[in-house]
Amino acid sequence: MANMFALILVIATLVTGLLWCLDKFVFAPKRRAAQANAQAAVNGELDKDTLKKVAAKPGWLETCASVFPVLAIVLVVRSFIYEPFQIPSGSMMPTLLIGDFIIVEKYAYGIKDPIFQKTLIETGHPKRGDVVVFKYPRNPTVDYIKRVVGLPGDRVVYDPVAKQVTVEPNCSSGQACDNALAITYSNVEPSNFVETFSSGSGEARGGFWQLPLDQNKEGGERLTTRTEKLGDVAHSILMLPIAQDQVGLYYRQPGVQTASWIVPPGQYFMMGDNRDNSEDSRYWGFVPEQNLVGKAVAIWMSFEKQQGEWPTGVRLSRIGGIH
Repeated sequence: MANMFALILVIATLVTGLLWCLDKFVFAPKRRAAQANAQAAVNGELDKDTLKKVAAKPGWLETCASVFPVLAIVLVVRSFIYEPFQIPSGSMMPTLLIGDFIIVEKYAYGIKDPIFQKTLIETGHPKRGDVVVFKYPRNPTVDYIKRVVGLPGDRVVYDPVAKQVTVEPNCSSGQACDNALAITYSNVEPSNFVETFSSGSGEARGGFWQLPLDQNKEGGERLTTRTEKLGDVAHSILMLPIAQDQVGLYYRQPGVQTASWIVPPGQYFMMGDNRDNSEDSRYWGFVPEQNLVGKAVAIWMSFEKQQGEWPTGVRLSRIGGIH
């Protein structure tokens, strides 16, 4: 759908732009010449209103020509500078909540053409800890958002019991890693989020509710939280104490042990901050560089809502930068 919208926007901009050029350089001079001839025929006695009716610009042409500058600005900004996205699921809680509207910096990882997403100009690469929007590798028409945990060459190990990540940089297949990245965790504490469950499928298996520690919701389980520090980048993660990772469904990389992955060149290992409610690289593998859309940098609006439901309020306090 995202690619289809980009295609429609490009086609609309090209069509209105062509009409704008034709009007400016072909039709407008002809209209002016016709008006000049009409004025000369009556010795300059036509008033402005009457003169406008002589060889008047068609309404459809005027509309298309006036729309072109707007479409051109939208195309440039959306394709190369910033693009808005809505957060549909709870996989990045507590960093991003369902109902957050975010701004994604499109030029952070390269200037790309809006249709085929081929890199035209390289501007940078993701860093560990970046929150990134990308095309889901198994279905590139779907946009995902996760946090970068592993860079090309990293060995990433996830302990599904302790729910902790180990990253050993500068590894390559068949070689030992030199040393591990300093990843630290704070103590586990109760969060102010309660999860309820349904029979549906997907990342969010039910609803997420912000409730004080002395309150609960029928059939709900309180999530726990702690701070994870990936090198210099610190952020909060959520865990569901009763959840057990489906290790048997983990992506198996040939020649590498289960729950361990070596990130190939030009690819990235992504994880959600809501660790027990995130379908991420643990389950489907790596994200190629060409799938990167941009870096999530800010929340510009946030609505109180549950997945698939209408908003019930506005969370103005969430407007600001993303870390």
